[in-house]
Amino acid sequence: MNGVGIIGAIIIGILAGWVAEQIMNRNHGLLTNLVVGVVGSFLGAFVAGALGIAWGGFVGSLVISTIGAIILLALLGLFKRR
Repeated sequence: MNGVGIIGAIIIGILAGWVAEQIMNRNHGLLTNLVVGVVGSFLGAFVAGALGIAWGGFVGSLVISTIGAIILLALLGLFKRR
């Protein structure tokens, strides 16, 4: 989340968690969406960096964070089923 600041990171985290929740057909609260979005943003940034994908600004950070949050929810779903 380059250049968005802490408030922007929180907003992006909440939005990314909510979008991932909707895509993955889950039902979580605001705090869980924030945690999933923020952790997903780190995961998304790691994956994007490993693939050499550059992003910037609010929209780029939101997209990368959402992808990371979806990956996180998918991984958690795999472990939850066992």
